Amino acid sequence: MARTTPLSLVMLAFASLLGSCSGNGDNDTLPVVLIGQPDSVFPDGLRLSPGAQLVRDATSSGIVALNAEGEVVPALGESWIVTGDGRSFIFRLRQVNWPDGEPLTAEDARKSLLATIRQLRGTSLGLDLRKVDDIRAMTNRVIEIRLTGPMPEFLQLLAQPELAITRNGESIGPMRLERQGEVAILQPVPPEEMGLPEQAGGRPGKPVRLWAASGKQANEAFSSGDAAALLDGTLFTLPLADTGPLSRGTIRLDPAIGLFGMIVTNEQGFLSQIGNREALSMAIDRPGLLEQFSLGGWQPTARIVPAGLPEESGRQNVRWANLSLEDRRAQARARVTAWSRATGQKARVRLWLPDGPGADRLMEALSLDMATIGVELRRVRVREGADLVMIDRLARYPSARWFLNQFNCTLVPGPCSPDADALVTRSLQADGAAEAGNLLAEAEGALLAQEAYIPLGAPVRWSLVRGGLEGFSENPWARHPLYALAGVEAW
Repeated sequence: MARTTPLSLVMLAFASLLGSCSGNGDNDTLPVVLIGQPDSVFPDGLRLSPGAQLVRDATSSGIVALNAEGEVVPALGESWIVTGDGRSFIFRLRQVNWPDGEPLTAEDARKSLLATIRQLRGTSLGLDLRKVDDIRAMTNRVIEIRLTGPMPEFLQLLAQPELAITRNGESIGPMRLERQGEVAILQPVPPEEMGLPEQAGGRPGKPVRLWAASGKQANEAFSSGDAAALLDGTLFTLPLADTGPLSRGTIRLDPAIGLFGMIVTNEQGFLSQIGNREALSMAIDRPGLLEQFSLGGWQPTARIVPAGLPEESGRQNVRWANLSLEDRRAQARARVTAWSRATGQKARVRLWLPDGPGADRLMEALSLDMATIGVELRRVRVREGADLVMIDRLARYPSARWFLNQFNCTLVPGPCSPDADALVTRSLQADGAAEAGNLLAEAEGALLAQEAYIPLGAPVRWSLVRGGLEGFSENPWARHPLYALAGVEAW
């Protein structure tokens, strides 16, 4: 008899997992698979993977939340008002108890938010929260959050899973988490335990069985019927999506906003000169970059901040005005040639990007673009050995401040702009949207001048959803609450 190898054991365990998650054998459970590492669905601290964000969102509520359409809705805060100057948000909390039976109070919420803000220092989300000036418990059930200046999109920021209200490790949410190996079992909480009327007709929604797998395994699970939904697909895994005539579901593309491009991580050699870094950006045929993926509506951009955000004052940073792609490449090629003659070296740049068939296609297209200006683009498998690193991030809220905070000098490993950081900080005290918009546009210009980031366009997010499954809606944040998919009543 052949000896069972460790790899065989792993595959058997995975097959068993898929069997236990079957969408055909248990109609009372909703099986959902995410593309990611197997243990990435379990929240740990405040640096959450996309899967862990979904679980935190299902099991722990904030003052407000985002629904399936990506809209801000009440959660632990049942109502709120915004003062006339736009600097103060006053929330009335629900009458709801902690798991130990003690009532939720405004002081509980204040302590939780202050502790979270402290723990998030040194992160981009921590920079976003610098708008918070003070938090006060006004009465037992009324809490005020005072800002340094108006921020219409503040509720969107407050709805992030990391800002859930907790006390001594306890939380209040529409679902409870049980862990079975690498599978998350999310059980609905009775509505009355959340301060809501008891739901007529029995059990409120279905339990969810959630697990994460590689792109190939996740697609196989969906294609075989073992999962009713597949979430968190990116451009790097898009070619794996089963969209043929016999597919069990329909691919759903979110109109996502965020960052998709290459950040400079090495300022040595060819990339030590700002003009050379700009040359790489000038060489890229952005409209043609993703043609091979047949993505209708994808928005390419050469800017850091996308057009059309609420605080935009009309001042935009237009790049390479009146220059065709051929003109840009001619200028870029001249810079590369001059550098090579001066140094006696060939221009070579190392790029890291995630694994996946989509990444392979993107790498090929970028390599061809760089070759047109005499630059050899090489792919490396370890981020630490790269000159450029591909980033693919979803925006948290619709403001230029989010985009610019991603490149703060305290966060990035390569070139940055202290001037841009100072302008973003000044915008925190702006009296209105026009003043803030001007400061943030100036900050984007300062950051673009450093050529610290090579933007490509909007991030790509896709899902596969079984026909007839309700509770899923495309939205700009690519957030798809598990309790909405399962039909669980939440707030």
